[in-house]
Amino acid sequence: MTYLLGLTGSIGMGKSTTAQMFRDEGIPVWDADAAVHELYAKGGAAVPAFERAMPEAVIDGAISRDVLRTMIAEDLGVIGKIEEIVHPLVTRHRMDFLKETETPLVVLDIPLLFETSAQDWLSSVLVVSVPADVQKARVMARPGMTKSQFERILNLQVSDAEKRERADHVIETLDMDATRNAVQNLIAELIGPLDA
Repeated sequence: MTYLLGLTGSIGMGKSTTAQMFRDEGIPVWDADAAVHELYAKGGAAVPAFERAMPEAVIDGAISRDVLRTMIAEDLGVIGKIEEIVHPLVTRHRMDFLKETETPLVVLDIPLLFETSAQDWLSSVLVVSVPADVQKARVMARPGMTKSQFERILNLQVSDAEKRERADHVIETLDMDATRNAVQNLIAELIGPLDA
């Protein structure tokens, strides 16, 4: 039985870096964001459904995130329509990944983990976190990020405090070496040493 470890954390908390550390240890990682990118790309599985439901979002055979953002800004109800199309496709993508991956541990990198109740089918949940001032500095350093965008993203996500409270494991990502050690220790705790 494969152990399914959910990985999540608010924007700027170091989730992608931590996911890469699991990969570096030979642990397969399924990335929900990457799955959506694949579904939205030219020839992606979501394109035909969007062509039927909201054709204005499809440009040159791919789904335009910019158009979707504009549509959502004009009508929040669009989010529900997008989720109706995308969630089943993302679930199928994840199931296919798990079928092809026979290892004792798999990490599932899911940004909106608690928001989509993914904790219900995972073995346990790891939340990555840093203090709010560090998070804000990291996010504001991203090209094109504005204070209002940052605040809007935060408002769509379960708060860091609640994520930490609901997590089975928490790793602080302030220091790369300490984070890597914490990842290695967690792997050993969940499935035993990798070189055993």
